[in-house]
Amino acid sequence: MFNTNKYVLTVLAIGLSLTACKKEESELNPGTGTPTDGSKVKFIISATPVGSQGVADYLLTADTLTKGTVSTKGSGIEQDGTYRYYVTHKNRFFSLLYGQGNPGAVTTYVVNSAGKLEKVSDFQAETVQVFAPMKDDVVTVKVPRSGNESASFYRIQAESSKIVGEAQVNIVQLAGNGERAHFTWATQVGDKLFAPYMSIKGVAPDGFGTSYPDSAWVAVLSYPDLKVEKVIKDNRTSFIGRYFTDGLAVDEQGDTYAFSSGVATSSSKLTSTKPSAITRIKSGTTEFDKTYLFNVEQASGGYNLTTQLYVGQGNFILTMTSAAEKGAYAVGKKLAVVNVYNQTFKWVDGLPAVSEITQLAGRNNYSPKDGKTGFIGLTLTDGASYIYQVDASTAKATRGLKVDGGTIQAISTLTYK
Repeated sequence: MFNTNKYVLTVLAIGLSLTACKKEESELNPGTGTPTDGSKVKFIISATPVGSQGVADYLLTADTLTKGTVSTKGSGIEQDGTYRYYVTHKNRFFSLLYGQGNPGAVTTYVVNSAGKLEKVSDFQAETVQVFAPMKDDVVTVKVPRSGNESASFYRIQAESSKIVGEAQVNIVQLAGNGERAHFTWATQVGDKLFAPYMSIKGVAPDGFGTSYPDSAWVAVLSYPDLKVEKVIKDNRTSFIGRYFTDGLAVDEQGDTYAFSSGVATSSSKLTSTKPSAITRIKSGTTEFDKTYLFNVEQASGGYNLTTQLYVGQGNFILTMTSAAEKGAYAVGKKLAVVNVYNQTFKWVDGLPAVSEITQLAGRNNYSPKDGKTGFIGLTLTDGASYIYQVDASTAKATRGLKVDGGTIQAISTLTYK
């Protein structure tokens, strides 16, 4: 199992409700990221204690991400188990344990009126690879990498934490090429669920290798019955997203942008001939827009994108790897800002030197979607961790909140009154 960036998470299966507490999700001002109904914002930072192996994360809270210090030492809420992943939906914070072949556990939190994290439910679980908000639900997908030919989709009503529907998709038939479709993530697009996938052999010793490195596929599923209506295909890039990595983002106009790292492999060797690039599916359509291709690899001088954070108004913050670093699971230690409307690329200034960085938190970073602001977790070689505020309009990064004694895994936000 790849555990460097906590790729694996779990599906909620049996809800053991601790309280019937129901919190409505506050509307946020798209220009400032602040609630419009008088609610307050609490930031949640997940951090793994530095210098420790096989230990649980801590959940820390802060009122701001731009200054101050929080610490894993003597504070925070310790999570059970080693491998955790985090998702927020309907103003709830889900902390999910990967059970390493055994049932996992899911703990759900809200922020109470005192501004404290409060545990409201607990769940039994089994391993899944996709966990994505969809309307009032959270959709989870268990994707077998070998053996069983069916992926299991579950609809979990977010506020009640109950399974309200499920479906099976034959991933060998879906791939249609003798391999199997392995979903990288899923995203709500209009009233459909878009699920990009990579084609994998599913057979040892090259289970995640492929004989089809130069194509991208997105399955379009109806909702709520979760039936595959069609597959969108494009041969201008390799697959969309990466293992356990969201590769789709929807802008304010309803257009969907698809991000490809170009990291398909065979026998552990990179084999794709396509560039790391961004493509588009226009609003109201279920086809790739053949008039649009943003070659990020060319614009960056040979780097490839690894993860993306949408900050609004066509602006994205990307994590990037060099040709030497490029790999199926590498995140990279450089940040860039792109605008997908005018296809501009800028390296982010203000970060520590690459040699001083241990890791960037490529997933689960935060943006208020104000068109310019993103918050990225970063851990240095001296063990210190900080949240950097990136201004996409200037491509400048400013050091903010310090996380003492912990490696940042996720940055989230909930509202409360």
